[in-house]
Amino acid sequence: MAGRPLSYLASVPVDRVKNIGPARAKALAGVDIYSVADLLLHVPRRYLDRSQLYELAVVPLGEEVTVAGTVTAVRKRRISRGRTMIDAVIRDGTDSLTAVWFNPYLRIREDTQIILSGKVERFRGRLQMKSPAIDSVDQDSLITGRVVPIHPAIGGFKPDRLREAIANALDRSRPIADTIPEDIIERAGLISRDDAIANIHFPESQQLADMARSRLVFDELFRLQVALARQQHILVNKAIGVAHDGLGSLLPAFLGALPYTLTGAQERVITEICADMKKPHPMHRLLQGEVGSGKTVVAIAAMLTAIQGGYQGAVMAPTEVLAEQHFLSIDFILKIAGLKSATVDLSASDDTKSLFGQASDEVQPQVRLALLTANSAEVNFLPSGTVSRENVLAWIADGTVDLVVGTHTLIQKDLMFYRLGAAVVDEQHRFGVYQRVSLRDKAEGYDPDLLIMTATPIPRTLAMTLYGDLDLSLLDEMPPGRSPVHTSHIVPDKDNLEEVYDFVRRQVAAGRQIFVVCPLVDDSDKLEAVSATAEFNRLKKVFPRLKLGLLHGQMRPSDKEEVMAAFRERRIDLLVSTSVIEVGIDMPNASVMIVEDADRFGLSQLHQLRGRVGRAEHISYCFLVARPSTMEAERRISAMVASNDGFYLAERDLEIRGQGTVFGTQQAGMKDLKLADILRDKELLISARCEAFALIERDPELTAHSDLSEEIRTLLGEDVAWLFVS
Repeated sequence: MAGRPLSYLASVPVDRVKNIGPARAKALAGVDIYSVADLLLHVPRRYLDRSQLYELAVVPLGEEVTVAGTVTAVRKRRISRGRTMIDAVIRDGTDSLTAVWFNPYLRIREDTQIILSGKVERFRGRLQMKSPAIDSVDQDSLITGRVVPIHPAIGGFKPDRLREAIANALDRSRPIADTIPEDIIERAGLISRDDAIANIHFPESQQLADMARSRLVFDELFRLQVALARQQHILVNKAIGVAHDGLGSLLPAFLGALPYTLTGAQERVITEICADMKKPHPMHRLLQGEVGSGKTVVAIAAMLTAIQGGYQGAVMAPTEVLAEQHFLSIDFILKIAGLKSATVDLSASDDTKSLFGQASDEVQPQVRLALLTANSAEVNFLPSGTVSRENVLAWIADGTVDLVVGTHTLIQKDLMFYRLGAAVVDEQHRFGVYQRVSLRDKAEGYDPDLLIMTATPIPRTLAMTLYGDLDLSLLDEMPPGRSPVHTSHIVPDKDNLEEVYDFVRRQVAAGRQIFVVCPLVDDSDKLEAVSATAEFNRLKKVFPRLKLGLLHGQMRPSDKEEVMAAFRERRIDLLVSTSVIEVGIDMPNASVMIVEDADRFGLSQLHQLRGRVGRAEHISYCFLVARPSTMEAERRISAMVASNDGFYLAERDLEIRGQGTVFGTQQAGMKDLKLADILRDKELLISARCEAFALIERDPELTAHSDLSEEIRTLLGEDVAWLFVS
């Protein structure tokens, strides 16, 4: 390679740059700038074009402009609160202008020629600039007479000092080597990396700045796509999977016992999954479906395919609330399908092993289900509260438990599976690649089949970035009889709320049921319970004639199921709940969803909550009670009112929340996309993906591109290091 690669510059501490000492290095570390590479990739957020000099006689008012002239007068004086003001008059032969600074350390002399950049206003009939940037005419300025970079702010680090530091780093780093093959860069029509990094910071024109940005965006996306292509290659060509034969009575018994007909989309996706699971390499599939499209049934079918062959299944959810809800939902579906395990006497040694794989035609197959989180341990074959965490861990390890639902607990070191054959990761956008890899590693000597499941519709561009290594299954058909939900934003005041409450009374009188959801004010389960309880007690006074129920995350799973059973049997008119009902709840008679303090919920969560109603032929309604205090919250509420379309909301959610990280999690790992915007840079994303996958097909081990391999490992960090270990 000609020049210094980014992987090398990433090893050079930022305090090696001229004029960056320990204090400034500490400020830079606060925004994850530790190395020279980090500093060079800290790109401007926008530019000001100061390359055009205006004559004072025709200078536009109120715009950022650059002017030049001779200093004809300078005055320095004290003003209020001990401040010092300096004003200077400059002339350019067409007019004069007064520049004003509140800076006692500014040095400016008469009869010198200077360049000023800033906004020109009229003050008492004369042209004036307040606190303009200043340089002498013959100085090779970083901030005047050119397109000027405006970098993201760093606490305690002034913009001019930051620009100087970047200029110093750039001077000592160039030439910067290209690690992407030259033929790829030519096909993409991009400039060199050395030119790109130079011109992203100090371009001679806006056109060069745009060309530099395109190249660096391509680099970011290409690195990610190479990592994804490498991962797919390992999974398809190297990983040893389980070739499930698809024989056994469990899955047919489950599908045959369901009291409703599957949609065409569910049947298609189950067929795709079963075909994948018969192959010798592990399944790696993304299941995407709208709220209420029936993903849980599909996921159970996948796990039963593994269980009937003598393996185990696992579901990993991002929160305890979601894990507990999955446990209850799966237990309920198994029950109505006739597959729920009967209570057993575990003191008898013959009962301590799973029956699956041994079931004959005379024995009704059953599924032993467990829940394991940081705070909960339950099974469906013993009464709630009678088992310990140690019991559940032991039963998972010896095969007593066929299917386990949990959180990150499932990837902890103290949990060992007997024979994990299929794993489901729910709401994948809340996990990173590292978590699903860790779950995969729970099987020794082979990789279990992996189904990634999300109810949050994903724009194609995001799917290509986050899940480019996965096959896609789409549940694009809703069960018959669903009706659209009418959504309204209610600003809470006495009159507005009373109108909503009157509407609730009329709905209950018509035989419908109501959800009222309170926000998670804090991560504490106790605070969550208090919030829901307070609202429950308040609403009992508002609706003295209605039957109210209460549901929150502090309750035991069995107590939650008792409340849900009462709601399902219409012994409860109005259920006050936290977001424990976000997924897996199917109550066709519920027609009204009221979300209190809706501005505290994310857009995807609001969409999930709204999906709890509109599940039958009844016209349904969602009231978002909120007084948004931020622009982001207002945009979320407006998007919900505007549309029921999950893909539309996914686009809006992506715009509002940002793109996050691809590898790793929000809590650990670098931000992968610093410059790229996958909505705006769709064409570059497609180009980068095509080139990356073609490169891995030609050179799967990157043996001929070791410099590129090193760069990806260095810039993306330990989260992807495993991809490059043979």
